[in-house]
Amino acid sequence: MVARQRHRSSLLLRVKLFTIHNGLRHCCSYRWKASRSQQKRRLKSEGERVTRLVLMLFSSSSSSLIQKNIVRAADDSVNSLKENPTPRKFKPWMNFLEAREREEESIASSFDKNQLRIGKKLVVSLSKEIGRGTDGTVVYEGSYEGRKVAVKRLLKTHIKLDDNEIGNLIASDHHQNVVRYYGVEHDRDFTYLVLELCDFSLDDLIRITSLNSSPYKLDPNYLYCGTSTMTMYENRWELLKNTLGDVKLRKENNDRPSPLLLQLLRDIVSGLVHLHKLGIIHRDLKPRNILITMRKSTLCAKLSDMGIHKRLLIENKTYSSVTSFGCATTSWKAAEQLLNGRHTSATDMFSLGCIIFFCITRGRHPFGDHDERDWNIKRDKKQDLFLIQDFPEAFHLISRLLEPDPTKRPKASEILQHPMFWDAEKRLSFLRDTSDRLGENSDLFKALERTVRTNLATKWNKKVDEKIVTYMRACSKRDYKFNSVRDLLRLIRNLSSHYGELGQDVQILVGPKYEEFDDYFTSRFPSLLIKVYEVVCSYYGDGEYFMRYFVGNPTSNVSSDITFVVDCQGK
Repeated sequence: MVARQRHRSSLLLRVKLFTIHNGLRHCCSYRWKASRSQQKRRLKSEGERVTRLVLMLFSSSSSSLIQKNIVRAADDSVNSLKENPTPRKFKPWMNFLEAREREEESIASSFDKNQLRIGKKLVVSLSKEIGRGTDGTVVYEGSYEGRKVAVKRLLKTHIKLDDNEIGNLIASDHHQNVVRYYGVEHDRDFTYLVLELCDFSLDDLIRITSLNSSPYKLDPNYLYCGTSTMTMYENRWELLKNTLGDVKLRKENNDRPSPLLLQLLRDIVSGLVHLHKLGIIHRDLKPRNILITMRKSTLCAKLSDMGIHKRLLIENKTYSSVTSFGCATTSWKAAEQLLNGRHTSATDMFSLGCIIFFCITRGRHPFGDHDERDWNIKRDKKQDLFLIQDFPEAFHLISRLLEPDPTKRPKASEILQHPMFWDAEKRLSFLRDTSDRLGENSDLFKALERTVRTNLATKWNKKVDEKIVTYMRACSKRDYKFNSVRDLLRLIRNLSSHYGELGQDVQILVGPKYEEFDDYFTSRFPSLLIKVYEVVCSYYGDGEYFMRYFVGNPTSNVSSDITFVVDCQGK
């Protein structure tokens, strides 16, 4: 404690002497009239005296007693100036000295609270460390202009990277799914980036919600390696429950992502779309760099850690970085990054595929355990992809995102149109519209019967409650063929379109629209939607009738987006 106080006193003395010296030095540079010459000479003399005292303090390893005598002499110099009339132009500097003295006192008091004041706006809470990164980067809680913030402290030895980071933050933070940037401060050794304070990371969220519900053992070998303890996760889980109630990231009946988790994944993709439109690749996309904020009734995901982003030239949208500072965490890097250090927007898409898999499987990685991931990624050995075979839409999308050939990966702007992100109403609407386009001898009809029937394995009426089949057969003018995909789609269409006219017992069986109704058929025919989607892609991907399922904006260029829907079939 004594050593700490001595260090603090020494620091404050040095700050004070520097302040006095700078003030007097600037004052002496003014040219006053001849009538002021005596005051000028005296001021210059006092300035030179303080300069000598400063040099003595910084050039010697004097004892604390000698240092106190030096500062006392400096104070005498300043007091002698305060007691005598000073030139008009000197008064602002005297005010400046007094203001700095008050600021130094504030700094001194803040040391007792483990706080560090940087400039006039920023206070860093050194005792509230949020996390650590590579090359000395530390993130603290703090306040900026009275607002709670996250403060990212970076070594000035990487100032070139910091300038790039700041530029990217300014360019990219005007989006609800990108962490907001408030400002930047500097001291002698560090740069302090002032960022929006979030509640926890996506990595934290997946872990804390999986503690009591995961069918897999919570093992750091396949979870992203971190230093957080189980107690910390339990505390955060309590905070989350107290704020939002019973948080569910998965449906109970089929263990698929809940609407909340799908919305968080949409947030991630939306933020990535925004960055890519600005010509920025993230280069370090991983669960710990996706932050979560708690709102009144929901959660919101935001992309963070701009420190290793790189603005792309519009003419050449790649960046080669074999030896540059700030490489991404290897477990989430694409093979082309690991092998030759080459980055494109497609490398972000590979990382996105790993993140989606991570969320769906409660923290697993598609390329296996932590120690083997890089080796498996280089050889395209997807160890754990079988874990999502019961979720065909996710299997379909993630397989495309993890393509070893980066040119075959979909773009961020295309991802949200994939069926994995459709809500229940859109899923049912797509099946209904497909049913309406099935003519008896149409090519689409033949392709569906040929492609999808093999996935049914048996007559579809054996998987549907008999009461539903009996009721619909009685209400229909045409009978149903139980080995026909078209008739299964017709059954779903009629149940959905005439839901209000169904008997109460049938409504109870299929559940209310739209979520439970969709769950009823998804649980019985899990691959139906994605197989129908693949076939429709081939025949109507560029058609006006199905445009809203494949193109985000009806006025956008259809041909650029159809590249994905054709590639998505793996042809």
